[in-house]
Amino acid sequence: MTHLADVRASYDTVVDGYLRLVPAPEAMDAWSRAMLAAFAELVRRQERPVADLGCGPGRVTAHLARLGVRDAYGLDVSGGMIAAARRLRPELRFVQGEMARLGEPDGALGGILAWYSVHHTPAAELPALFAEFHRALAPGGHLLLGGHVGEGVRRPTEAYGGHPVSYASHLVPAERLVGLLVGAGFTVTTRLEQPRPSHPAGGYVALLAER
Repeated sequence: MTHLADVRASYDTVVDGYLRLVPAPEAMDAWSRAMLAAFAELVRRQERPVADLGCGPGRVTAHLARLGVRDAYGLDVSGGMIAAARRLRPELRFVQGEMARLGEPDGALGGILAWYSVHHTPAAELPALFAEFHRALAPGGHLLLGGHVGEGVRRPTEAYGGHPVSYASHLVPAERLVGLLVGAGFTVTTRLEQPRPSHPAGGYVALLAER
């Protein structure tokens, strides 16, 4: 789990740049907003807590709440991000923790959102991560996974306006993500892929899956 220390330390230093440069949910592209809206509609029916994993400063958590998800909460490994989320959205619950160790009872959650956060997990650890998601979700619960796809490991030296970072992005193809989710016991119901013109070998994917 040495990658977690790098992720934690990096995101603790980039909070201000992140808030300034990363689009708020209402400024996302239409397809991303549509996937988040569909996820919110599905998990509202569960009447169980919904976890936004890798929530950062809590903007997407708050977006879920505005979409009618009554018990949405955020979890992030970065104490700096959690502090910002609590300051900006004191009406919501935010927890510092690890997405691979949720601390929830079996079947406790109605939904899990992992929005541009899973790519910091080394590819070899994804089966255990998705098994933890499956364990924590109730039968009929939903997972929305969105993020970068591609091949290989990228290690930027700076991000979000020039702040130094030490984390890595571990990219895998969309097809492999689908296979890993199926192997963990999920049924993938919707798959949306978007190209990334600046990186022809990579892109973005949103996967909606049911436990």
